[in-house]
Amino acid sequence: MILMMADKLLEKIRDLQFLSVESEQQLLAKVKLRRLKKNELLLREGQPCKHVYFVQSGCIKSVLNDDGKEVNLNFTLANGFITNLKSLRESSPSAYNIQACEPSVVWAFNKDNLFELYKQSEEISGFGRNLLEQLLVEQEDHANIFKLKNPAERYDHIMKNNPQLLQKISLTQLSSYLGISRETLSRIRKIK
Repeated sequence: MILMMADKLLEKIRDLQFLSVESEQQLLAKVKLRRLKKNELLLREGQPCKHVYFVQSGCIKSVLNDDGKEVNLNFTLANGFITNLKSLRESSPSAYNIQACEPSVVWAFNKDNLFELYKQSEEISGFGRNLLEQLLVEQEDHANIFKLKNPAERYDHIMKNNPQLLQKISLTQLSSYLGISRETLSRIRKIK
């Protein structure tokens, strides 16, 4: 059953790096399946990040608590990876939570287990490098969208490139993510 559920994960891994059957088995032996309830935390603010997660199904958000106000930083849907890179690399306290927006299923890669596998397999090490590069490119693209586009253009970008997100999150979450009020979001949506 677990191996059948790992099909999406293996497909994504293979997109990043060719792995022999032996390397795939080594990697799968160390990954843990987690089923999350809505609002369940994967990472709590203040704790060091020790995992990289692959989202099998559902929606996971990175969310900052700004004096009691929730600021949505990013969302990861099915077939995406999520982690707090800074906290993971430095073993420093996370500045934000990583939380399920809805019931979700994720695969958890423990950092220490990955590092051990990197020593054992050049293929798995290559997977790790390629995954890190992908996460960095995604972060850069995300940052550029928020630096170079106004809120209406950001909303257009989501509609064009990630329309399923609009069906998974509330307007309050979306307005927080776009850095605007709900009223401004309503005006933008009326124009579209």
